[in-house]
Amino acid sequence: MVLGHESSGTITAIGSAVTTLKPGDRVALEPGVPCRRCPRCKEGTYNLCPSMTFAASPPNDGTLTKYYALPEDFCHILPESMTLEEGAVVEPTAVAVHIVKQAHITPGDTLVVFGAGPVGLLCCAVARAFGAGAIIIVDIQPHRVAFATSWIPGGNVTGFIPPPSSSPEENARAILSFPSNNIPSSGADIVIDASGAPLSIRTALHVLRTGGTYVQGGMGASSIDAFPIMALCTKEVTVKGSFRYGAGDFELAVGLIAEGKVGAGELVTGKVAFREAERAYREVRGGRGIKWLIEGVRD
Repeated sequence: MVLGHESSGTITAIGSAVTTLKPGDRVALEPGVPCRRCPRCKEGTYNLCPSMTFAASPPNDGTLTKYYALPEDFCHILPESMTLEEGAVVEPTAVAVHIVKQAHITPGDTLVVFGAGPVGLLCCAVARAFGAGAIIIVDIQPHRVAFATSWIPGGNVTGFIPPPSSSPEENARAILSFPSNNIPSSGADIVIDASGAPLSIRTALHVLRTGGTYVQGGMGASSIDAFPIMALCTKEVTVKGSFRYGAGDFELAVGLIAEGKVGAGELVTGKVAFREAERAYREVRGGRGIKWLIEGVRD
């Protein structure tokens, strides 16, 4: 199977019915095409279409190829101010946009994000663009936490590295009592998990204030043990999942990057030639850097 679903490219040919694109246009690729006919599609939540054809999701090949065909409305034109490298980061930015929309962040809301990988970082930046106040980002890798605190726009960001072998309750107390975090000891308004790590998920409910909102954006094991059901109930927490992206998410992602509200290009640690694609996967697997890009096929 061909891998790849976070991509940008240049239009080389169009079908006879295409009216909004032309050869030479630079676009970000939205890599999932729904059926457009099922109840979920008709109600506007096409990301939940059970017949979705998604790049690099078996049995479908991905975008790591010279040519890739998509319907015109799933090709999002990049402004002249954006590079193709930034265009390749539109897809994970759209994931973050969808997660933040699910959280219904309002100006001044306090936020804790678990996971300082690309999606977690982008969640912080998008949330800040939506008006979020104090932000804490939690990760076990010091270099990612350090990057987060300098990269997320607007300041008022605290990075936290959880101590090893601590319980979820101990981690939550440590996060909320961490110096200069600017989040009340009663808990954060919004908590997003972008890690999928069981300990982070268990900790999240204890970091959240009563009546707060929790969004699960990270994917990990299909289930976890010892989920804090009591905290969920007694705090009357709103819990939401988030899956890929829906109507308007790609367009907003392009706009946020183009306007400089999300520094997508700064997430890119490096690029490798197409024939050296395996190196990019090794770098990511080794936890080196933030985001690695694979260049397109060169004639």
